[in-house]
Amino acid sequence: MDARKYIRDWFNDFRDTATHEFRQIFSDSGVLLIFFVAGLVYPLLYNVVYRNGVLEDTPVAVVDMADCQQSRRFAREVDATRECRVAYRCTSMEEARKLMEDREVNGIILFPSDFGKKLMNMETATVSVYCDMSSFLYYKNALMGVNHVMLSEMGQIQVERYSAAGYTAQEASQLIKAVPYGENNPYNPAFAYNIFLLAAVLLIIVQQTMFYGMTLLSGTMREERRNYALGLDHGTMINGRGALRTVFGRGAAYWAIYLGIAFYITLIVPALFGMPQRGSFWDIVLLDLFFVTDCVFFCMSWSSLIRRRETVFVIFLFISPICVFLTGTSWPTTAFPAFWRWFSYLFPSTFGVKAYVNMNTAGGDLSTASSLFTCMTLQTIIYFVIASVATYIESIVLKKMDE
Repeated sequence: MDARKYIRDWFNDFRDTATHEFRQIFSDSGVLLIFFVAGLVYPLLYNVVYRNGVLEDTPVAVVDMADCQQSRRFAREVDATRECRVAYRCTSMEEARKLMEDREVNGIILFPSDFGKKLMNMETATVSVYCDMSSFLYYKNALMGVNHVMLSEMGQIQVERYSAAGYTAQEASQLIKAVPYGENNPYNPAFAYNIFLLAAVLLIIVQQTMFYGMTLLSGTMREERRNYALGLDHGTMINGRGALRTVFGRGAAYWAIYLGIAFYITLIVPALFGMPQRGSFWDIVLLDLFFVTDCVFFCMSWSSLIRRRETVFVIFLFISPICVFLTGTSWPTTAFPAFWRWFSYLFPSTFGVKAYVNMNTAGGDLSTASSLFTCMTLQTIIYFVIASVATYIESIVLKKMDE
């Protein structure tokens, strides 16, 4: 075959496939809804919902069964923290439980009756904290407020005990804190929930909306017995060489659309809501190029398994929370069981989110995310091969069915 004719035919097929895919996308209202409404509105919606980021003065009830100097001081210091506000002082757990059931408080702090006695006898005293788990922020605030005061009280109690044993204040301080240390949280000093969560959610929106839109379109095509493996107009069957131009052509349509959406999500949305943007502009652009390319072939590979349009809505119910969890944002990946660690490698978001956090939130450069870029590159190659093989195999199956 003449090389120039082959190249010309290749690019013509590539162009026709990409153009046809654009037409399919813009003629399907469901796909348009997912791509341009969900893809553009969800980032704004998440930022609006979590815009404050920091919850202050969470109301708690104190049940002080000890009624001693130490418990009263502890309760006052909890009330003085940014996280908690002592809204009620109750005489029993039943009263405090009723307040929580009525949503008057979001936490309960219980001092047992032997709290002061144990401290006087130099024994270990306990403070119980009960949290409203309807929101992670209630749980975080109640625990953080009590823990801050507990650490301060532990130091005060130790000073009092050393002083009673005859040590000077300076000697007691050196014994308690032999190695001075300071708390430094440079990336999220206020423990803002939006900074913690949205860095992961933004890139997952790119991956998930592309996946749902592409699988929705693939399911529709297979229900109607239309497929790229038989050509754009049900003509000649694509051969092995044609499978590559089909994959590239289809991928180009999604790549062009989602590159713009990715720029909007990673560069414009954080600027609109004042989120940290410590990474280099061109580093984030490069990340978007790698991540969107990876997502295109990831979605194309898995969409080859979709046979019905409604299947995507079943997948929608459980896959997005799993993707958030597998990024390591809500739970450290070092604590993952081996199965979930290996399972997380199936998703581009596992590497893309970490790279985005490293560069945009922590202010790192490409070197801090080089291994993640390598993983996304390997993943892209693997999914490209899978998508090409799936297209080729489907062409053979459909040809035999038509014979």
